[in-house]
Amino acid sequence: MIRVLLVDDHPSVRAGLHAVLRLEPGLVPVGEAVTAEEALEAARSLQPDVVVADYHLPDEDGLVMCSRLKAAAPGRRVLIFSAYANSGLVVPALVAGADGLLDKGVPADELFEAIRLIAGGHPVFPRITPAQLHAAAQRLSDDQIPVLGMLLDGVERDEIAATLGIEPADVEERVLAMVQRLQVRTTFPTLS
Repeated sequence: MIRVLLVDDHPSVRAGLHAVLRLEPGLVPVGEAVTAEEALEAARSLQPDVVVADYHLPDEDGLVMCSRLKAAAPGRRVLIFSAYANSGLVVPALVAGADGLLDKGVPADELFEAIRLIAGGHPVFPRITPAQLHAAAQRLSDDQIPVLGMLLDGVERDEIAATLGIEPADVEERVLAMVQRLQVRTTFPTLS
């Protein structure tokens, strides 16, 4: 049984996800959150196996929430499930510690499979291109580049701290700063 926490500020999205997850054998929605703060509290109290979170949240973006969640509970799995799950979001999601990135437009079966894979410790990401890595590196400071490389190689944050000779809290600060520098700006279409 895979326990899932849903984090999205749109009630209809949460309701739809909750409904389809309830019908899928082995997947159990255990709670919902609207904001990043609610998500962090719900993750502490409900202990989900996988957090399915939108990128856009009212109080902070889903990647910052993911980074904070991973710092508090490194074993917690996070799937960023967003309408903006494009190639520009792959590196920032990996830096934030996400376990997967999936577009909201995928069929339900792909979402179910991604949740199962992530719960089993298998990441679900589009392939990263050299151009994406180069673009991300251009936005980071010199002291953040080694952290980026180690994160992309799957090195745990405590091992990064030991390698760089810094405190684990300093790694968390660098990761959060990196996530903020790599934030993807999206524009919403205006209705006329």
